[in-house]
Amino acid sequence: MNELKRELTRLRGAALRATAAPAGSGQADVIGGSLTAEPWHFDDEDVITIVCGQISQQMMKQIPYADIDKPDYIELLTYSELDSLFELHGHLRAANPANQVNLRIAQRLASDDLSSHLATLGGIDWNTLTRSMLEELALPVRQVADWETADGQYFEAEDDGTTNQYRPVLDDQTTLREDVALFARAVNPYNRERTVTICCGMYGRGTYGAVRALTDARFRDRNADYLRSRFGDGDTYCILTRVPVVNGVTVTPDWTTDEYRLFEWAG
Repeated sequence: MNELKRELTRLRGAALRATAAPAGSGQADVIGGSLTAEPWHFDDEDVITIVCGQISQQMMKQIPYADIDKPDYIELLTYSELDSLFELHGHLRAANPANQVNLRIAQRLASDDLSSHLATLGGIDWNTLTRSMLEELALPVRQVADWETADGQYFEAEDDGTTNQYRPVLDDQTTLREDVALFARAVNPYNRERTVTICCGMYGRGTYGAVRALTDARFRDRNADYLRSRFGDGDTYCILTRVPVVNGVTVTPDWTTDEYRLFEWAG
């Protein structure tokens, strides 16, 4: 039944794209099958809430348009993970045209926000929802973000009784060459009929890479297929992934390649 559902969903998506795109435009090929399949497509047409942390007060003081009393105040400048937020919001709107997609700051969530489909972006240092969800879900992955200690920034994963640590790679402690990021999907603990998805890196590049793994038109279909083949219809799973940074550009991880996957787990 699940396989039939996936096949019918793919066929319906292809039919919709074919009628929407002019013949020979190539638009259907660009859209790709992942727009009408999990994990970023939701059939229930319910609200989706993207949650970011808020940048520090010290940082906001350095951005004139982040001051709410200024005439040119821009609210989004107070959000962390802007690259990831922009990327994911566009993809969610395209994949779920009937769903309301809300943007929220973790420190200002309402009850209705918590009971929707949640997508939380960024690590535990700024995003309090990421922190509480990692504790609530009891995943075998822990993020440590001690920025006052050398090598105090890493992910820790429990695998068959062995604890491993995964750290980002920096040149001379200044230039990021490779980040580590977590992609996790689970049942929303505040509403069992909705989901929560965590995308967080040690740095913003890692968060962006975790998002791009399933939004990048060149990689999203193969990565979504990998999730289906690896986790089936499981509702709780996670992947710890490498996110290379080449000449300042964040490289989308390809989960079909072993070297990108550092740790995997299904609940």
